[in-house]
Amino acid sequence: MVPVEVLEVGGEGALWKFLLSGAMAGAVSRTGTAPLDRAKVYMQVYSSKTNFMNLLGGLRSMVQEGGVRSLWRGNGINVLKIAPEYAIKFSVFEQERLLAGSLAVAISQTLINPMEVLKTRLTLRRTGQYKGLLDCARQILERDGTRALYRGYLPNMLGIIPYACTDLAVYEMLRCLWLKSGRDMEDPSGLVSLSSVTLSTTCGQMASYPLTLVRTRMQAQDTVEGSNPTMRGVFRRILAQQGWPGLYRGMTPTLLKVLPAGGISYVVYEAMKKTLSV
Repeated sequence: MVPVEVLEVGGEGALWKFLLSGAMAGAVSRTGTAPLDRAKVYMQVYSSKTNFMNLLGGLRSMVQEGGVRSLWRGNGINVLKIAPEYAIKFSVFEQERLLAGSLAVAISQTLINPMEVLKTRLTLRRTGQYKGLLDCARQILERDGTRALYRGYLPNMLGIIPYACTDLAVYEMLRCLWLKSGRDMEDPSGLVSLSSVTLSTTCGQMASYPLTLVRTRMQAQDTVEGSNPTMRGVFRRILAQQGWPGLYRGMTPTLLKVLPAGGISYVVYEAMKKTLSV
């Protein structure tokens, strides 16, 4: 989260330093937790009632198929989309308000959705399936056309609502509890800030997780779903095959990566600000 006063800085050039700090923090944290992220996507797409896959089983399958390095498949584009994602969010950012926050996320997700599709395909790729990012994009465009780059867009947009509402509600609740304790909310400790953001973000992710799972399944449709699945069709398929618990497949690695990702982001962000003197 970038302080609102950063956006009010005139010609001092502080904004780009905060953007760079945030992008670097995101890149390092996502690289550090990439195996958990890939395990999550793997479980979201391949786990079923007849083929139940837990976290250790998913990690074992990926290592057996492509070695330890395969745990970082798709991380390159995940890091690549950090900079534009942060830049778009911060350019629309306006403190902790629901409408502004949702608008910022909606704009950024609309523009980077093709990168999300590429990330999903690269994360799930078999050894030798794609030569790289450009080859993956070329194969998708040749086989499915431009519309394939916006698969999962609808559940992605709908997921913003429960995520933003839950995230903001939990954060404000924690803020009120902090104020009632008689302490100064204007200058909370780093641990308090990290804990508050981590908990509110986790709750937001849990609230929007079924839509996130459906989005991932739609983006990976050429792998498991057949041709051009709809959001309703994917929902029905998951419920029919796995029941309601199926909507939370892959939640374990998602929760496990929240704390280390938040911690790494915070440490790197503060280090970058100190390095850039902001």
